[in-house]
Amino acid sequence: MTQQASSADASLAAMRDIMDNADCLISQEAVERALDQMAERITADLGDKLPVFYCVMNGGLITTGHLLTRLGFPLEVDYLHATRYRGGTRGGELFWRVSPEVPMAGRHVVIVDDILDEGSTLAAILAYCREAGAASISTAVLVDKHHDRKAVPGLKADYCSLDVEDRYVFGFGMDYKGYWRNAPGIFAPQGM
Repeated sequence: MTQQASSADASLAAMRDIMDNADCLISQEAVERALDQMAERITADLGDKLPVFYCVMNGGLITTGHLLTRLGFPLEVDYLHATRYRGGTRGGELFWRVSPEVPMAGRHVVIVDDILDEGSTLAAILAYCREAGAASISTAVLVDKHHDRKAVPGLKADYCSLDVEDRYVFGFGMDYKGYWRNAPGIFAPQGM
């Protein structure tokens, strides 16, 4: 066995151990109900506006996919990629990987992401949307983490149906060291 294969096996075992011992904070069924509620509110507010939804990659991918299938009105979809985590478990400096292609000027914009934690990334994206001339800007996040460390005091998503305690969380788009975005629900590693 090569050293590289041995490291992959150790990482696989470690990642399986994280999931096997994680605390399930929000079940898949609760996530589905929350997305239904979010879709109802978005439809009531934006169903007649021809909005453009921007998925914040990579975390917002799963939430965006599940949310959009619940919206029965015409809309456009694009993505952007701004991150502070870059594979780690603690945020750092904002790093822009991809800017959106669909112009925002004069459009009703909805930014979709997985979690509102401290909100530094979201605040930077909102500033970008304002500078781009969006007619209106809404935010939709699956989960809001409760603590007093928001980048902008009082920062809240316009559409959010789930709250979590102040722990490191993964699943349904949120990752643990790059893995487990595919976990069916919201989980927290033990001890974190």
